[in-house]
Amino acid sequence: MDISGKKAIVFGGTSGIGLATTKRLAALGASVIAVSRNPDKAGDVPAGVTLKQCDVLDRDALFADCAPFDILVSAATGGGRAIGPFLKMDMDGYQASFAKLWGYTNVVRFGTEHLAKDGAIVLVSGTPARRMGPGQIAISSVGGAVEAFARGVAAEIAPRRINVLAPGSIDTPMVSMEGEARKAFYEKATARNVIPRAGTADECALGIIFLIQNDFVTGTTVDVDGGRLVA
Repeated sequence: MDISGKKAIVFGGTSGIGLATTKRLAALGASVIAVSRNPDKAGDVPAGVTLKQCDVLDRDALFADCAPFDILVSAATGGGRAIGPFLKMDMDGYQASFAKLWGYTNVVRFGTEHLAKDGAIVLVSGTPARRMGPGQIAISSVGGAVEAFARGVAAEIAPRRINVLAPGSIDTPMVSMEGEARKAFYEKATARNVIPRAGTADECALGIIFLIQNDFVTGTTVDVDGGRLVA
């Protein structure tokens, strides 16, 4: 797909990986609507980007005044993440972690009808879907469901394409720690990776752009993880 002149919707597009993707798409000539619960987080956005406030769980509001479009990206978390051993986990918290999945399925279910016949969808999962760290059972379960969903629905929505980008440890505002504590957190998290550092949101955005531009890729997952899966 030639992105220039296309219209893109990016859910979770005002922070972290979503914001980096918004900026990459705009730089390639797309008009972009960046959607999130808190659009002010985006700060100054480049020309060609407009902001919209919406929760991915609000089905009626998802695509109001947005359709039609050519590119659909969702990096929206949908809600919180339960952390810890499963046998000690608050099950309401575990269940609430699946808000990410429900948000993604809402986006695909109600967005596909407005997507161009040669359009592309990209969802963001994460390496815990296939290599879970301590305390990551909830995020692993959700990520695995996201990846299975994309594989399963790819044939149904063809000729439109759908793929998943799976980041590893990425330095984004999702981690609230600052200073030396933040540095130590990422050093520990990535010490055993083949590339022993945190990735950047822009490196993930480049993976998303690949999945949009390459017309011969659908129903698959691309890892941007510093070699975590093979370490």
